[in-house]
Amino acid sequence: MKKIIFLFTILQFSFIYNLTAQSPYYDSLVTAGINQIYGIEFSKAEKTFNKLKSDFPNHPAGKFFPAMIYWWKILLDTSSEQYDDIFYEKIDEVIDYCDNLLENNPNDVDALFFKGGAIGFRGRLRVIRESWLQAAGDGKDALPIVEQASILDPENVDVQLGFGIYNYYASVMPERYPVIKPLLLFFPEGDKQLGIKQLKNAAENGRYARVEATYFLMSLYSNYEKDNEKAQYYSDKLVKAFPNNPIFERWYGRIAVKQSDWTTADSIFRSVLKKGEKNLPGYTTIKVKREAVYYIAYQYKNNGGYKEALKYFKQCAEYSKKIDEDESGFLINSTLYIGTLYEALGKYKEAEKYYNDVLDMREYANSHTLAELYLDRIVKQKNRYQN
Repeated sequence: MKKIIFLFTILQFSFIYNLTAQSPYYDSLVTAGINQIYGIEFSKAEKTFNKLKSDFPNHPAGKFFPAMIYWWKILLDTSSEQYDDIFYEKIDEVIDYCDNLLENNPNDVDALFFKGGAIGFRGRLRVIRESWLQAAGDGKDALPIVEQASILDPENVDVQLGFGIYNYYASVMPERYPVIKPLLLFFPEGDKQLGIKQLKNAAENGRYARVEATYFLMSLYSNYEKDNEKAQYYSDKLVKAFPNNPIFERWYGRIAVKQSDWTTADSIFRSVLKKGEKNLPGYTTIKVKREAVYYIAYQYKNNGGYKEALKYFKQCAEYSKKIDEDESGFLINSTLYIGTLYEALGKYKEAEKYYNDVLDMREYANSHTLAELYLDRIVKQKNRYQN
């Protein structure tokens, strides 16, 4: 069910940065604050948006963007609900404020954009927290708002982001996950190619939505289109623009893994690990460290550095045991690789232990088949020496 997350995020970004024409000073504040959020400079972003709120007290942007700071704090570690309550409170403030504006002027474009954005983000968090019906309700409520806002402001390229996300995922997701089809009965059909075209337009020509459009293009090319070259193109843009954003950097490393570019992947995940040691925001969680040590270990294994590989795979396994609710692929693969490394070092007793540990875990890919194969190999190796 978690896969339906994409269908409830399709609306949220339609509104984020779609503002009516403002002064250059207003534009500079919004742009600076947005970039500070993506750069994970939350204290700076807070000061910037406090200035925005002070200098433009009647504009909903001053209420909306501080909520986005908490949104990104949540994204950095979705396993924690530390910021959920304050995020919901700030989102409710945005919706209430926009409703007041719309009572006076039903065609207030800014109020429509920010109300829709607030509803969309609330729905996204509800999906993360598996509140499916509430999330579906938010998606249904947001759709007519974005349509009305688009009609009122047809020249705004940034709105292509929301439509692009909708068209792409509304086309792709029902085919891949039929279980979500009933949830989309009252939504328009999607168009995958149109969605990609709209996202590219927003990424290249958008005013405030370029980064978000680039992010979605990277993810869809990597996860759904299986075009790693294009995914790398967009990932490279994001990392160069925001080198200390852990979400963007980890994506870059994963795409390198998919391309079997282990040198780049190793470099990226060593960078991730070092930033964690420096306590950079978003790099210190066990989940992030686990991913980094896993791929560092893998590169050591590839290069014959078995002792170092053992060290990092064991770290990965220990991290997994601390955070796994179910046995993760990281834990199962690390345990299997530890066995192969001990076997390569001639420590067959240790290798057998880890292979048997794999058999005690749930099946992941062909983990049981491999563990049994490797155990048989050890037996044959022992018999060869005995004879």
